[in-house]
Amino acid sequence: MKKEGIGRKYLPEFVYGGVDGAVTTFAVVSGVMGAALSPAIVLILGFANLIADGFSMATSDYLSVKSENDLDRHRRKNAKKIALATFLSFVVMGAVPLIPFVAAAITKSEYFVENQFIHSIILTALALIFVGWHKGEVVGKHKVFSSLQTLTIGGTAAVLAFLVGFFIKSLIG
Repeated sequence: MKKEGIGRKYLPEFVYGGVDGAVTTFAVVSGVMGAALSPAIVLILGFANLIADGFSMATSDYLSVKSENDLDRHRRKNAKKIALATFLSFVVMGAVPLIPFVAAAITKSEYFVENQFIHSIILTALALIFVGWHKGEVVGKHKVFSSLQTLTIGGTAAVLAFLVGFFIKSLIG
């Protein structure tokens, strides 16, 4: 049974922004870790990506909806609300991979410092599963399949980013 309400109304923006936010931010984390660079670089590049890419996606969504509205004057969508939903979804879900690095930087806890990448993997996987599960629930599809599909896409991007970081690091020493 399909659910009604805000979860359904902004589902495309939630999935689009949420998956891309988690995937691209975790790709930054993975690339930096693959290159064996400082966790400080994770925070710098991660937050820069979070804001810049989130803004880029939101404005692209805004312009896309405005163009769609111009083509079909009978069916209007609120471009500003759609852009905001994309941005918020991107930033909230995209912040998840950075939480362990922020916790390690703030607490200086040996446990968090030593395990920040592992915790980032776990939290990002949970975020991707959550987005997939919610998508499956709202559209009435199999929630486990939807979750695994989303996790597989995100995981593949993360492995590719890690390998690129590792490979480039091996080239330059």
